[in-house]
Amino acid sequence: MKDDLAFLRLWDLYSPLLTATQREITDLYFNYDLSLAEIAEQKGVSRQSVSDCLSKCRKQLERYEEKLGFAKTLTQLSREYSAYMTTVTRFIKAHNSPDTQALKKELDAVHEEFGAEIIETE
Repeated sequence: MKDDLAFLRLWDLYSPLLTATQREITDLYFNYDLSLAEIAEQKGVSRQSVSDCLSKCRKQLERYEEKLGFAKTLTQLSREYSAYMTTVTRFIKAHNSPDTQALKKELDAVHEEFGAEIIETE
């Protein structure tokens, strides 16, 4: 399961680099939760070829990550952003003034724009 989550993160980032068939098979398996047999029947191929495709895709996506490092970078940026937001939220709570309320409104606007959860400071 943990490997599947890691694979899906890589798939979200790098699936455009896969062939259309590879994308479809991995999408059916991981996002639609179809079995190897169901995919094989739908695609008109053997279960073994579906299994081989999934294995090849996993290795290919891992190689992309080794070379490009997008997932690692996104994880690092997410941690840094979270730490920054924690610090700012604590500052706003500790210093209730018109300036900090203006800052809170700006942060709420940024969160809304990017679809992030709004941080409550009260």
